[in-house]
Amino acid sequence: MVTFRMWKYRPRSGAGYMLSLQLLLMSVVLLSGCSVSGDERSSDALGFDMPAIKAPVFAGRTFTITDFGAVGDGHTLNTVAFAKTIQACVNAGGGRVVVPAGLWLTGPIGLKSNIDLHLSQGAVILFSPDIEHYPLKKTTFEGLESVRCTSPLSGENLENIAITGDGIIDGFGQVWRPVKKSKLTDGQWKALVSSGGVLDAAKKIWYPSEKALNGPETVRQLNQRHAEPVEYTAAGEFLRPVMVSLVNCKNVLLDGPTFQNSPSWNIHPLLCEDMIIRNINVRNPWWSQNGDGLDLESCRNVLIYNCRFDVGDDAMCMKSGKNEYGRRRGRPTENVAIWDCTVYHGHGGFVIGSEMSGGVRNISVRNCEFLGTDVGLRFKSTRGRGGVVENIYIEDIRMMGIATDAIRFNMFYAIKSPGPEQSLEIPPDPISEETPRFQNIYLKNIVCSGAESAIYMQGLPEMPVQKIEMENVVITAKTGVTAIEADQVTFKNVAIIPEEGASFMLYNGRNFTIEKPASVATGKMFMELVGDKTATIRLKGADVPALIGNIEYGKGTDAKAIVRD
Repeated sequence: MVTFRMWKYRPRSGAGYMLSLQLLLMSVVLLSGCSVSGDERSSDALGFDMPAIKAPVFAGRTFTITDFGAVGDGHTLNTVAFAKTIQACVNAGGGRVVVPAGLWLTGPIGLKSNIDLHLSQGAVILFSPDIEHYPLKKTTFEGLESVRCTSPLSGENLENIAITGDGIIDGFGQVWRPVKKSKLTDGQWKALVSSGGVLDAAKKIWYPSEKALNGPETVRQLNQRHAEPVEYTAAGEFLRPVMVSLVNCKNVLLDGPTFQNSPSWNIHPLLCEDMIIRNINVRNPWWSQNGDGLDLESCRNVLIYNCRFDVGDDAMCMKSGKNEYGRRRGRPTENVAIWDCTVYHGHGGFVIGSEMSGGVRNISVRNCEFLGTDVGLRFKSTRGRGGVVENIYIEDIRMMGIATDAIRFNMFYAIKSPGPEQSLEIPPDPISEETPRFQNIYLKNIVCSGAESAIYMQGLPEMPVQKIEMENVVITAKTGVTAIEADQVTFKNVAIIPEEGASFMLYNGRNFTIEKPASVATGKMFMELVGDKTATIRLKGADVPALIGNIEYGKGTDAKAIVRD
């Protein structure tokens, strides 16, 4: 493990202050940039028991798609050739299906057990833009049972499968996705509108067709009368599939290819076990609606490393079903180790939720960079979800240029989140199986240069986010830490450097420990306390006496909330 010794941080004004801050940031960057060695990925280092996971092994037989009639001219449809090649490999007892260099237009590809789909250097699988090539089927989407179009690349109830090589898999997502005007430049928007498609009534969202525009209402009516899948054809262009769908598969390897331009989510393993995902690139336009990178749903025993993400929604996201459906399934995402990954665009670098009703536990994220994401580390849920998120270990994370919060816990996701003051007026709901929980989450060696907000925590009045520990954290942001309905939170060796406002703003925060807090410049507020549940805010360290005078007490609080050690 990396030994971390933080310098005592004494900010000053002027050039000296900036130099000390730069040195502090450099020390964190240098120390947290140490790679994690292989033997440190043992269960002891992860914080939980992690089963051994081995890559699948395949027979030495090779089958090339050109031997079965495939033509790589970007025009010839090769759906049949892919199917014949895969089946021939299966009939022989398994092996490698080779896609050579070329542009291979195809409809859906169905994987089979004991098959390694291998894309050679220069190979591009381009999925057909003809939506009729993707028949409707019952599946799940965003954590619920649904009818969607068939995924371009899929496998169900398989064992010993792989997608490998240096090629590219492209989902032709532009023929499926709606686009919001707010996400494009004026020139891009004009070009998109002139290409065809239709606009919504407000002329703020472009849809590729009338069916796609009217899809939500069509689906609502069909759902009300429990229509058969074939009847959903009227909304087919709205029912965008995930690009890579793996359902109930075991012993899976994704190694090497670039996965890009998906109709909806890019890669979606569901109910899978014993997976290795490494050395892949996942790309979507940053404006792509539902353009997630990797969504693990109710999966267990997964390794993810040395991957790159540049996407239009959450990059690496842990899920386990939505609301009662997810709770009834009762399969958490668990035993996941992530390391050496980089995220560029994305709504979140590493994300849990919001569909986490079956629970998420035993997750390790180490040695990753989030560069320009909307949120860095993102935890989201809402009333009605239920589920427990626990035993999450995050270490050695470097972030910069974060558009909103470097770290966010939000229990009011998918509805308009109340502001801090309004939150104090929300009555608690009864605690039930529908109450989500975030607990036992550990963050260490985190550095962020530039964010709108350093840390935002918003729990529920009936269920605060709780048992959160942060150690060796340095964040520069416009605003500091805002914690609403949070309990048993520890900050140790944490430097929050806001441009404005207090470093810590606690609303109904209780049982906080802030150990060796960074000093603040003269005239800067260290902490604001609000709410009649705010209590037992414990300050430890040599600088505490100087900080006491920089604490402001708001409605419902007074100096009795502070405990000095």
